[in-house]
Amino acid sequence: MSLTPSPPADQRLHGLDALRGFALLLGVVLHASLSFFPEQTWIVHDSSTSIGAAWLFFAIHLFRMTAFFLIAGLFAHMMLGRRGWIGFAKDRLIRIAGPFAVFWLPVMAGIITALVWNAYATGLITPGAEPAPNPTYDWTNFPLTHLWFLWVLLIFYVAMLVLRAPFALLDRNSGWGRTMDRLTGALIGPWTPVVLALPLAWALWSDPTWIAFFAVPTPDAGLIPNTAALVGFGTAFGMGFLLDRRRDLLQRIAGWSPVFLGLAVGTGITGYMLAGGPVLVPMAEQTSDKAVLAVVMAIAVHASALAAMGLCLKFLSSAATWRRYLSDSSYWVYILHLPLVMLAQVWIQDWPTPWWIKLGGVSLGVLAICLVTYELLVRHTFMGRWLNGRRIPWKRPVDAIPVPAE
Repeated sequence: MSLTPSPPADQRLHGLDALRGFALLLGVVLHASLSFFPEQTWIVHDSSTSIGAAWLFFAIHLFRMTAFFLIAGLFAHMMLGRRGWIGFAKDRLIRIAGPFAVFWLPVMAGIITALVWNAYATGLITPGAEPAPNPTYDWTNFPLTHLWFLWVLLIFYVAMLVLRAPFALLDRNSGWGRTMDRLTGALIGPWTPVVLALPLAWALWSDPTWIAFFAVPTPDAGLIPNTAALVGFGTAFGMGFLLDRRRDLLQRIAGWSPVFLGLAVGTGITGYMLAGGPVLVPMAEQTSDKAVLAVVMAIAVHASALAAMGLCLKFLSSAATWRRYLSDSSYWVYILHLPLVMLAQVWIQDWPTPWWIKLGGVSLGVLAICLVTYELLVRHTFMGRWLNGRRIPWKRPVDAIPVPAE
């Protein structure tokens, strides 16, 4: 027998669909906020700054990608059960590896354009001056850009198939499957964030380059992700994979969501204060203070991700056309947005306008461009089938119901 039980007839989890889409769309706000930090953190440093931008970044960054990988693991198990490992691998190569290979170069070109423009705008480069030497890249520092999440997803998919294969082969009577289901059930409760946080806390404490303000360090450079990212995001991915076997536990997570939210707020504020705010100095020494901060931050990461999941399951479980549209468009928006955000930041950096107006303008303007291009270039074309697994015809009967692609 297979380790993967038969999925329920109604597979659409609208709350998790919404959370996945919002997690990607929040990337626009996240990256737009970086230029408004009090101290320069980003390649663009706006003339209008505020600690509020750092607070906003921290709140979003704390849960966003952990929640995304939690949901990605659940959907991976769902697809594996529906298509088998061959169909799963083929789909992931087309819809994950394909976009990474195709869009990396134009995205990188857009980022370089913004960097050069900013260098001229800020006087770092003057006309006629000798150009700076070209950087050299190898597997240790290859710039994955914001598309790193696709690369990490591919790593997790391969690990999932490899680790699952012997259990699926040997588990003829589903004994292992029943054991894992019981363990998953025992794991879900108010203690879940603490249990999930322990491996991540160790990884953060062991990392001599860890900058506490950034919680889980983003693996955006190098083909081998940093240990903390592999552990933190991998734990979330694995938890999601197991949760799809026990869909009944999703309601338990929704029920505990107020507790998760309270824990996330408490540990998040504590972690921010212990980290000293947007301080970008690595904590190199493995001190007791670093250990405490690593534990607090790791709990905040997982508590906030579980809170987001539970709240979306509780309040966004019904179907809504506009949420489905944003969820479908979020993949394209996230791929496209970063060069546009950087170009907009360079353009407005010296405007005598309050930071929050600039932040709102950049976020909404970039989102509008991305949604228009999604509607015109993606949703109704072959790219819609490529990225989302389905293409919406330009005209269709009112009573036509799209077939879910998840």
